[in-house]
Amino acid sequence: MERMSSVDAAWLRMETPTNLMMITAVLWFEAPLDWARLKQVVRERLVERFPRFRQKVADASGEWASLHWQEAAAFDLDAHMGRLTLDAPGDHATLEALVSQWMSTPLDRSRPLWQLHGLEGFGQGSALLVRIHHSLADGISLARVLLSLMDESAEAHFLPESETARGGAVPGWMKLLRGARAVVTGSRAALKRGAELISEPIQVGDLVRAGARGVSALGRLTVMTSEPPTVLRGELGTQKRATWSAPIALEEVKALSEATGSTVNDVLLAALTGALRRYLVARGGPVEDLRALVPVNLRSMDEPLPRELGNRFGLVFLELPVRREEPHRRLQELKRRMDVLKRSPEAVMTFGALSVLGMAPSAVERRAMDVVTRRATLVMTNVPGPRHPVYLAGTQLSGLMFWVPQAGKLGLGVSIFSYAGQVTVGVSVDAALVPDPHRMVEAFHDELRALGREDVPPAVR
Repeated sequence: MERMSSVDAAWLRMETPTNLMMITAVLWFEAPLDWARLKQVVRERLVERFPRFRQKVADASGEWASLHWQEAAAFDLDAHMGRLTLDAPGDHATLEALVSQWMSTPLDRSRPLWQLHGLEGFGQGSALLVRIHHSLADGISLARVLLSLMDESAEAHFLPESETARGGAVPGWMKLLRGARAVVTGSRAALKRGAELISEPIQVGDLVRAGARGVSALGRLTVMTSEPPTVLRGELGTQKRATWSAPIALEEVKALSEATGSTVNDVLLAALTGALRRYLVARGGPVEDLRALVPVNLRSMDEPLPRELGNRFGLVFLELPVRREEPHRRLQELKRRMDVLKRSPEAVMTFGALSVLGMAPSAVERRAMDVVTRRATLVMTNVPGPRHPVYLAGTQLSGLMFWVPQAGKLGLGVSIFSYAGQVTVGVSVDAALVPDPHRMVEAFHDELRALGREDVPPAVR
């Protein structure tokens, strides 16, 4: 058996019936998948390369018991890969309904914590639903794992098994991933400190004492007030709803960022902020600034993924200027707040805090997460994908969307994924709180159009 890291244990024990700690992804293709070839790819590049995909969580009793990974006896790939047929008419709405259903279904803890469902009957093509527990790895790492199954051409050959197992070869897909960055990227120093905190969580205290920025970040976390009551907060149920946007041309977003002197991420987050405002107004609730928990990658994108994977990311609180009515002024203010966060050690501090919580009793961890999530309304994340089309088992990938789980009292998550010159936005919600998440997606498109107006205020240029 192998002892689970305290951070991974924290994410495992964070799961509740109302918030399952799964990362869910759906991939769609322009043609049917070759199932036999796909199983071979998954076996060679996933199961044999990364041990976590053939290990289960060992039983542990007691509040202070350490959690361990244990090799699953007689691992059966067929128990983790199955095929389903979508109900007629097999369209986008049908796929959304199925994704929502499985997003609300827990993984079997008696087996390795992942499942892959091939979905037939999706138009003239096919789709793939992937569910992986957050305790295996963070969202950026799991995106890299999924994309490691891809090739740059339909005719690509498999890596020899020996090279796959030891992780020695660097295939074409890895070159596409290098250089990708998350919504908020830390400095090189922050990345280094994040790596040190893996083995020595106590260094969080040293980091805080290192300078005024650490003290300021700590003070911000301790005095932060709870979020205002809105229709986006309340009693959670056990059913989730997932939806995602039509693809948006990345060039259009880049043009907006250049016209406003901001980044692509600034534009996307400002449009999402405006979409939240539109939704709150439509529901007749109060319109206040809201905080988003934003994951920050603390693992260098240039280093290969370790075989044991794991979680190496922190969280920052981004206060979204929802109260700002004019779209360009809202973008300007959001950019200012983002620039401040990029210089903050907050992400490294929260990583250390998660490491400590993972060693505490479950009840203490749950109470701490409830306190943290009362200070935010949503989780918001951005994962960059390949810039050019890729292929899975010989079939071209048309698009991909993913959703990270919400924790504690949160009932709303927003995800952004870019691929082959297009951007897709996904929303996952607690169905009891937000029965109509598609309205948020529609509002997002409306906000992008509003940002594209010619009358950009001079201060934003």
